[in-house]
Amino acid sequence: MQPQIGAVGKLRQPLTGAGTLPSGARLLPLLSGFAFASYLLRMNISVAQQYMAPELGLTDVQVGQIFSAFMLGYALFQVPAGMWGDRFGPRLVLAAAGVVGTITTLLTGLIPGGLVKGAAASFIALLVLRFALGVGEAATYPVAAKAVALWLPPSRHAFSNGMVIAGSTLGSAFTAPLIAHLMQRQGWRASFYWTALVPLVIVVLWWRSVPKHFSSRDPVAAAAEPWWRLFRNRDLAFLSVSYFLDSYVLFLFVFWLFKYLVEVRRFSVISGGWATSLPFALATLAVPAFGYLSDHLSRRFQGVSGRRVVAMGCLVASGTLLLLGAWAPTAWAALAAISLSVAFLLSTEGPYWANAIDLSGDNAGAAGGLMNMAGNLGGVVSTAIMPVLVHAFGWFGALASGSLFALLGAGFWLFIPLRRRAPNAPVR
Repeated sequence: MQPQIGAVGKLRQPLTGAGTLPSGARLLPLLSGFAFASYLLRMNISVAQQYMAPELGLTDVQVGQIFSAFMLGYALFQVPAGMWGDRFGPRLVLAAAGVVGTITTLLTGLIPGGLVKGAAASFIALLVLRFALGVGEAATYPVAAKAVALWLPPSRHAFSNGMVIAGSTLGSAFTAPLIAHLMQRQGWRASFYWTALVPLVIVVLWWRSVPKHFSSRDPVAAAAEPWWRLFRNRDLAFLSVSYFLDSYVLFLFVFWLFKYLVEVRRFSVISGGWATSLPFALATLAVPAFGYLSDHLSRRFQGVSGRRVVAMGCLVASGTLLLLGAWAPTAWAALAAISLSVAFLLSTEGPYWANAIDLSGDNAGAAGGLMNMAGNLGGVVSTAIMPVLVHAFGWFGALASGSLFALLGAGFWLFIPLRRRAPNAPVR
């Protein structure tokens, strides 16, 4: 077997045991599958709450707090999950994350208003379950980034991470119409039972497809610098602040777009489900394409310059289009502008994650977790504050806050040095 080229471009011997390193064609669909399941399970409640909240007696503010409970668990466990991925390997950690997702989603359909009665008890149960789901899903992207860093060449990191994110956008596109139809036919509880099966199927495929020895710790990573030194990395700090701002905008769409389209733009529940899927369907095509462009520009100009161009351009476009969508006089014009805004926003993901790998040394999982923790704290803020902003300033003001944050996020890329790369990392 040929020596492995890892996250920082050092030649490595294969990990313990025998077997073949996973190829991109084999690895990326499975990692994308975990991302697909991740967004299916986190977004199902944003549609199901349309029927769930009245039945359980929940207010919009309580629903926002339930959304934030997921984001809080997800954010707090980003760094620990990344560390577990660095220590125990992507095979084991991603499988465990998928199992937790299945269990918590099943219980979300069973417990509130079923096994426990009353609005207060249902609210508390949902807070606990969504927090637990967030903890389980925290491993998805940092550990996927670790797998990309270990098993794929640096010249493909932005594209590869873009393909992983494309799984999440496909999940986002698929979720709203699926849940809307399931709710109409079988009720909101059934929507959780059916979606809980998806991560379980992916775990089985992953466990059988990735060789067992890839669950062990990378011997080179054992000698790497301690992960906590990442907190001293100024470039990673700027990247994380920018990702906080980026993710504030993203989670406006993830949790509140369906409600906005149905209640403000007057789509029906079914047509609102399909309309909510359109932005994420466009993003499924855009994210890998911009990831490829980022890699191409980075190879040509070296360092982070290509990623900066793509990330800044997409953030500015997203913020501008979001403001136009909020202003649009018709529902379809608003949907068109918002769909493009989401596609551009998500197209920054490849550059963000590839740059986090570059800055991580051998701690790709921990670095990805640190950046994603900052991003999801942005999600905690946006999911909780959105009902407050809508009440105080209307939907235009609430969406305008997202436009402002996108532009600020673009500005932080200017503080990341143009040619900064991890030590000895070749541009290939």
